[in-house]
Amino acid sequence: MRIRTILIYAFFFFYLLLGLPVLAVEWVISKFNQRLADIRRLRMVQWAFRSILFIGGIKVNVTGCENVPENEAVLYIGNHRSIFDIIVTYPQCRNLTGYIAKKSVKKVPGLRLWMKRLYCLFLDRDDIKQSMKVILDAIELIKRGISVCVFPEGTRNKNRERPDELLQFKEGTFKIAQKTGCKIIPMAILGTDDIFENHLPWIHKGDVQVIYGEPIVIADLEKEDQKHLGAYCQRVVSEMIKNAMK
Repeated sequence: MRIRTILIYAFFFFYLLLGLPVLAVEWVISKFNQRLADIRRLRMVQWAFRSILFIGGIKVNVTGCENVPENEAVLYIGNHRSIFDIIVTYPQCRNLTGYIAKKSVKKVPGLRLWMKRLYCLFLDRDDIKQSMKVILDAIELIKRGISVCVFPEGTRNKNRERPDELLQFKEGTFKIAQKTGCKIIPMAILGTDDIFENHLPWIHKGDVQVIYGEPIVIADLEKEDQKHLGAYCQRVVSEMIKNAMK
């Protein structure tokens, strides 16, 4: 357990350190072919996350991949249990995807650079004006064909007894889909908290589930559900978790 944790921390540190010159090279490539540089960076980070999962002895069981469109930008929304939610879901992204993360992540220099290059956005929930700007930036990403992933609970849910009892989804998050008309892909994530948060500061091996639900098309919903889209999506994800736990 301790050796596993030390190896992961060491891998993470050296990846960020050695990644700095790689980012410089990718920056040069982006001046000639932005798409190529973007995809290269995406695949490199996906490889890094898969390596972390392998070192940690973490097996990820993914279902519902057929529900994710291949050639259009979408809004991924899911429950939030652990920092490993990003590590287990990002390798599944077929195309460019920017995550909305809390602003404290910006304090990690190397990580901040990688995230910016991968179109991630940093949110300060205590600053309404800044939060609105992040939503507007996310809308622009969708319009450019870049998917966005967000955890609408806003913080990690620490309810160990009832993982299906989610914190209230922030309605403002869903402006991204409402303003662009993109499909919403619900995600149910189970087991990530038992990898790390339940055993701080050690990382445990284990099994994790990632389930992609059927796309939610806002125009197809009842008027009341369109009006309270966050509450509707919260019920969808909660039901997905309940079904997975049966």
